[in-house]
Parts: sequence; C-alpha cells; structure tokens
Amino acid sequence: MDFGLSEEQEHLQRSAREFLERECPATFVRTVMSDPEGFPRGLYRQMAELGWAGLVIPELYGGLGLTLLDLALLMEEMGRAVLPGPFFSSTLATLALLQGAGTAQKKEWLPRLAAGDAVASLAWIEANDRLDADGISVRARKVRGGYRLSGTKMFVTDAHVADVLVVACRTGKGEEGVTLLLLPGDTPGVIIRPLQSIDQTRRPMEVELRDIELPPSAVVGGEGKGWKVLARVLDAACVALAADSLGGAQKSLEMAVEYAKVREQFGRPIGSFQAVKHMAAEVVSEVEPARSLVWYAAYACDAVPREASRAAAMAKARLSDVYSRTTNRAVQIHGGIGFTWEHDMHLWFKRAKWNEFAFGDATYHRERLARLARF
Repeated sequence: MDFGLSEEQEHLQRSAREFLERECPATFVRTVMSDPEGFPRGLYRQMAELGWAGLVIPELYGGLGLTLLDLALLMEEMGRAVLPGPFFSSTLATLALLQGAGTAQKKEWLPRLAAGDAVASLAWIEANDRLDADGISVRARKVRGGYRLSGTKMFVTDAHVADVLVVACRTGKGEEGVTLLLLPGDTPGVIIRPLQSIDQTRRPMEVELRDIELPPSAVVGGEGKGWKVLARVLDAACVALAADSLGGAQKSLEMAVEYAKVREQFGRPIGSFQAVKHMAAEVVSEVEPARSLVWYAAYACDAVPREASRAAAMAKARLSDVYSRTTNRAVQIHGGIGFTWEHDMHLWFKRAKWNEFAFGDATYHRERLARLARF
C-alpha cells in the first residue's frame, strides 16, 4: 500500500504553490479585501484556465475529473495563500450538483462552472445555524406549475457574485422532506444583504427569498432527495476546510519561525530562547500528524464511503483546533507587531477563526463523531 502522493498529485500541489505565491501575495489579498465585491475576477479566470474550477467535474462536462484528495491538496495551497474569492463556495455547490443533479441540469451548469464562466453557491444554513435536516425551515410550497419559495438563508458565502444558488428547502417532514432547488442569482425576489465577517477574504450573505416561483425542472435530484446530497456535501466541506486549515497552519508556523530568526532581544535572536523553541516545537508536533488526518479523510470520501463521515468529522475537529492554536502561537511569537493591521499575520489568524466555526466547530464534530460511533 502506498501512503504517499502520486507524481501527478505532487506536481499539482507544487505548481499550485508556485502560482499562488506569484499571483496571490499578501498585498494582493489586502487589495481584494478592500474591494466591496471581494471577487478577484482576473485571478479566478486564470485559475479556471489551469482547470481548478473544474477539478472535480467529470471530463464529459469540461472538467478534469479528479478526486477529492486532489481538491484537498489544492485547498491546502489556497489556505497557505489565504486565497480570497468564491472558489470554496462555488466548489461546494458544484459538488451538490454532481451528487444530485439530473443530466439536463449538469449539461446546463457544469461546463460553465468548469470554464469559470459561472459561479455557484450553496444556500443551506439558516438563522438557527443548524446543520441537521431539522434546521432547514425555508419552505417550498407546491403550486400550479412548480414551487413557491419563501424564507431567509444565512451565511451564504459569495451569494452576491453567484450566477446560481443551490437552495436547501423543506417540502415535507424530516430528512425525506428536504429538497434542493436551483435558483438563478438574478431571479426577481432574491434579496441579498452582506453580513459582517471576521475573515474579509470570504463574504457571507443573507439571502431573502420573497415568494419566488420555480418550475419542477429546478428540483435537484427529485423532491425529498436533498438531505442525502447535503450529508455528502458536509463531509466534503469538512475535508476542504481541514485542508485549507492545514495549509494556513503550516504557513503561519513558517512565518513565526522566520521572524524568530531575525527578531533580536537582549542581543540575540528570540528563536534562541527556550520558551520560543518550545512554542514552535509544540506547533510542529500538532501540524505534521494532522496532515495524515486530512489526506485520509479525503481518500475515504473518494474510496471508503462507510468511513467518510467519521474521517471528515475527525479531520474538521482536529484541524479547527490546530489552526486556531497555531495562529495564536504565531501571533505571540511575533509579539506586539503580530496584533497590528500592518502585519500580515492577522490574515491567517482571521481565516483560522472563520474555518473553526464554518460548517460546525470542533465540539459539534466531536459530538457528531460520537453519534456516528454508535452505529
């Protein structure tokens, strides 16, 4: 059994790092953060030309047809660069379409998403901030000619630039009453408002749906089939965020170590002090073992479906803690300058906080893991 990456995967990761170091330095990230739209369209177009937008989309629809492990390796490099923009949110919606959409819907949207000509977003979370089926209360009522959709979705990342939304709504009771609907972003009655976020590289939105009528062809995968799709997307989201956190933690550690080598106090580099050495060593001892968790979780989603949810929950819980602690230690090693807006360290610190709570924090996923262990 080979526990390493393939030659192609190593090339993907290496080329992604070189590209992002060149095209997405911290100065560029700051520029995008100051833009009200927060969407680096030029960079996104370049990424699409590299095939990243269609990484997991089958070749039949214009993508590369690669695996979730390949996506995790790419997300790791994006985490190193604190990449701004809608790649993560669009990828989750794309995965929902791959899991549940019919042939006509796939033909309509997947080639556009793979080419970078369209952006998608997943409208799942509501004001209750629950990730279970009972947390979905936005109702789609059957009317003559289709469905009438009303309600409000929260934390819909990058909805303001999305060409299409995949909306989770309720058409019945329990898990069998969850349905996914495709909603074009420019549909009359879709009201989008920005929400405050600690991480300005990602833009959560409130999406109000005011009596929107959609045809039966808007249903993704059939009425009442939405929850099975969302459960798989949750696993993928956990893996992607864990990978993003892994890359960010590694970069934060590198920044802290480099600073400790050049910052002098009492006539010597602070990295020579035992307390700083211990702090850095503790971070290394957490970051390196976490890598195997992320890789296995991605592999399980691809090849061992019975283990996917447990592995994804473990990876998300562990990396939420590791990334948060790593950036906290990195800020401490930087001292006073690490707390300032002028220093770049706060970019990773804020991303760590966003990743920690997005799609469930460590406590949620440990409780989820305990529930899964009973079966």
